[in-house]
Amino acid sequence: MKILYIVRHGQTDLNKQGIIQGRGMDTNLNDEGRKQAHLFFEAYKHIAFDKIYVSSLKRTQQSVQEFIDLGIPFEKLSGLDELGWGIYEGQAPTPENRADFHRIALDWQNGKLDEKFERGESPNEVKARQEEALKIILSHTEEKTVLICMHGRALRLLLCQLTGKPLSEMDSFPHQNLVLYKIGYADGKFEIINFNDANHLKIG
Repeated sequence: MKILYIVRHGQTDLNKQGIIQGRGMDTNLNDEGRKQAHLFFEAYKHIAFDKIYVSSLKRTQQSVQEFIDLGIPFEKLSGLDELGWGIYEGQAPTPENRADFHRIALDWQNGKLDEKFERGESPNEVKARQEEALKIILSHTEEKTVLICMHGRALRLLLCQLTGKPLSEMDSFPHQNLVLYKIGYADGKFEIINFNDANHLKIG
């Protein structure tokens, strides 16, 4: 069996302020995010990870840097990047953009998975690049225990793929900063072992 430890990155200032990030915002962890990253490291540093995969955005590498510092090899995969929110990235919430987000969320729930904001990405487009990233990760059969750090909306979409759910059910996977989904993979099938696990964050 291959075990995937999949986490969302730690908190950034834009997370804290409720500002829209996405694929086009390459932000750093803030103090709280670094604390979350350290708590996760303390809880899981005993795991012998064979490989670490992060997105191309620095907040994911920063979230698992303490594991990388142990000498565990890591690789950046742009397929793990966050969904691109296009013209809304970097914007604070307003009644207008909240209405647009509500509209597109309803479209996605209704199976309109090619819908996207201007200069942004659709769920189907994210799925396509995630499939490529997943091929790379699964091709390394020698890597039995893998740590993956990625992003909130992208995480939901990936979990749909792994569990066979339609992308329209992405909101059935809750998440917060530095939450863990532990997944087992054997005989071509994925199984969730730990669902939305934040116990490591309660230590501090």
